Amino acid sequence: MSAKKPTRTLRMRRLAAELRRLRESADLSREDVTEATRINASTLYRIESAQTRPQVRTLHTLCDLYRVDDGKRSELLALTKDSGKQGWLETYPSELPAEYTNYILFESEARTVRNYESLFVPGLLQTEDYARAVIRGTLPLATDEQVEARVRARLQRQELLHKPEPLRFRAVVDEAVLHRVVGGQRVMREQLLHLATMARLPHVELQVIRFEAGAHPGMPGSFVLIDFPDLADPAVVYIDSMAGDLFLEGEVEVDRYSLIMEHLVGVALSPEQSRRLVGDLAAGMMEGS
Repeated sequence: MSAKKPTRTLRMRRLAAELRRLRESADLSREDVTEATRINASTLYRIESAQTRPQVRTLHTLCDLYRVDDGKRSELLALTKDSGKQGWLETYPSELPAEYTNYILFESEARTVRNYESLFVPGLLQTEDYARAVIRGTLPLATDEQVEARVRARLQRQELLHKPEPLRFRAVVDEAVLHRVVGGQRVMREQLLHLATMARLPHVELQVIRFEAGAHPGMPGSFVLIDFPDLADPAVVYIDSMAGDLFLEGEVEVDRYSLIMEHLVGVALSPEQSRRLVGDLAAGMMEGS
């Protein structure tokens, strides 16, 4: 059985970017570094692409070669030490896929998350029963333990919206999200009521794209844009699809999805109109399963 893929944290990504920048500032190629230090070229590539953490002795070797001063060296050592920290995720080391773990870690360090969903209520706004029904429905081969691990992780993620300095969350959903009855009438009605309540929070914005809007650029699929407090940490696009999870970090790709999100916000109902629509749909649903 292969080892689990290393979890990529924001600190690891920042460390990778710093080491790559220092090498380029020293006007050295990866081949030059290999020749001077005997650090394997593939190892250096994995370090610079945040696929692995450098050992402390490797970091010292690179700092010596790049002529890094003591202050910067200490900063890099601190990043190396902290880059593997996963917080509460360490409770579920084997049950959560590596890419989903990466997403949760990025989300936990974000300043703003913008989420477009075409089929589901966004995870941060799901009730426990709705989340369980969604996970069971989309992962029919998952065991009960795997389902419950994902439900717990999803509920834990939602604490980001209730911190003293909460995550700023913007959700744009297609109207189909509100009409697909997931888990039965009772579960869906409770979900719609919860959605309307969460949308009243000052740091949460919910917008609905009505069916009448016709074709729009979100129809190919859902995506998440994650922005971080430090401008040194570039934004990330996350896409969860049948083909697997994907992170896009290139400036061109991030800009393209940002423009798509702006367009979706423009064609959607206002937050106030969206809250009213959700409330009306909840009121119109009969109690019971």
